[in-house]
Amino acid sequence: MSARVRLRNPLRSRQLIWSNWAGNQSCAPAAVHRPRTEGELVGIVGRAAAAGRRVRVVGAGHSFTPLVCTDGDLVDLRDYASVLEVDPVAGTARVQAGIPLSRMSGELAAHGLAFENLGDIAYQSIAGATSTATHGTGLRFGNLSSRIIGLRIVTGDGSVVEATPDANADVLDVARVGLGALGVLSTVTVQCVPSFHLHAVEQAELVDEVLERWDDEITSNDHFEFFWIPGTRWALTKRNRRTNEPLAPRPRWRALRDDYLLNNLGFAVTCRVGRRRPDLIPRVAKLMPSTGRSVYTAPSHTVFASPRLVHFYEMEYAIPREHLVEALNRVRSLVRSLGVPISFPVEVRVVAADDIPLSTAYGRETAYIAVHVYQGTSYDQYFQGVEHIMDDYGGRPHWGKLHFQDASTLAPRYPRWDDFQAMRARLDPHGRFTSPYLDRLLGPVS
Repeated sequence: MSARVRLRNPLRSRQLIWSNWAGNQSCAPAAVHRPRTEGELVGIVGRAAAAGRRVRVVGAGHSFTPLVCTDGDLVDLRDYASVLEVDPVAGTARVQAGIPLSRMSGELAAHGLAFENLGDIAYQSIAGATSTATHGTGLRFGNLSSRIIGLRIVTGDGSVVEATPDANADVLDVARVGLGALGVLSTVTVQCVPSFHLHAVEQAELVDEVLERWDDEITSNDHFEFFWIPGTRWALTKRNRRTNEPLAPRPRWRALRDDYLLNNLGFAVTCRVGRRRPDLIPRVAKLMPSTGRSVYTAPSHTVFASPRLVHFYEMEYAIPREHLVEALNRVRSLVRSLGVPISFPVEVRVVAADDIPLSTAYGRETAYIAVHVYQGTSYDQYFQGVEHIMDDYGGRPHWGKLHFQDASTLAPRYPRWDDFQAMRARLDPHGRFTSPYLDRLLGPVS
C-alpha cells in the first residue's frame, strides 16, 4: 500500500520514475534517497543546498496530489521508521517521521498506549498524515496533528531545529501541518492516551433519517461517520463508543467476509464492471446496504482503520459542521444531475476545532465530505461540481487530496495564512523545499 519507484526503460536509461499509491501522480526525480539516520537526512539537504537542488519528501505516497513530486532530490522515508522512545507514564511517544500509523499503533499498544483518534486508513507515515492535517471522526477529538507536542525539522540550510512547547514553540505551532514546505520532519513526539477499546455498531440506515439526527449523532457518539451510497436512499453508518469493556470481536469468518470479500474484493469487481458498464452501477449499489448489522468490541486502532485495497481518487472538503446537512443534500442533487452513475460512497465525518494555522479544522468544529471515483475514472465534472458547492461554505480542501484551488483562493480561508508564510520564509528562505505545485498552492517563498 505504498508508492513505487521504478526505472524507466532500464536497458536504455537509468532514469527513476516515482508514482503514488493511486497511480495518478508521477515524477522523475534527479535522485532518490532512503536515509536511516537524522545525520543522513541532514547530509542530503546540505548537499542539495550546496548544489542548488530542490528537495521533496515522501512517506507512503498516499496523497492524491503532486504534493511530493520533484525533479530534484526525493527523500523516501520508508527506512526512517523507528520508535525512538515511549514514556507510558507521560503517555508520549517519539518516533522517526517515516513510521506508518499502522506500525506505530502496534508499538503503542505494546506499551499500553494508543492514538487518541485515527482515520480510516493507517498506511500513511506519521509525517505525511500530520503534515496534511489527516483526521478521523469525533466531535470532541482533533485531527492527528493536534496531538503533536514536539518535533525536529531539518531546515533549508541543513540545520536541525527542535521545537517543543518550551523551545521554538512558534515553530511547533506552525509546523504541525507543514505540507513539507518548511523542511524535512525528522522526529515527531505524539501525546497518546491509555489503550482503550471501541464498541462498534455498523449498519445501513435511510440517509434522510441520518441527516435529521445529524446533531444528535455527533454529540451523543464518541465517533460517528456515515457513507451515503449514490443512487440509493441508504447510508452505511458507523458508531464507535470508547470503552474498557471486555473484547467481543467479530467472528473471524465475518471479519474476512466484510473487510476483504465484500469491502475490497467484491467492491473491486463492482468498480471494474461499473467502469465498463456504468448502467449496471445503480443495480449493484442497491445491494450494498444488505450486508446486515455488525456489533463488536475491539482494540481502538483495529476499529478506526480498515483495509483499503481498491485504488481510487479522492477529494475531501472541510466545512463548518453546522452546514453539513445542506451541503450534502446539494451534493446528492449534483450526483443525480451528472448523468453518470457514481460507484463509490460519499463519506461524512466530523472533528473538533484546533489552532494550527494550516489545519483544515482551524478555528471551527468541522465536518468533512469526501467524494471518490475508481482509479482510472474521469472525475473532473464530479469533483469540480462538489468543489463549487463547498466554496459557498468557505470549504478547505484536504491538503493531500484532489482539488482545483490555488494560493489566491486558499489564503482567505485561513486566518493565520500569513503566520505560515512568515515561518516558511524563516525556515526555507531560498525555497529548497518548494516545487511548481507548492508555488501554485502556497505562492512563492517571500
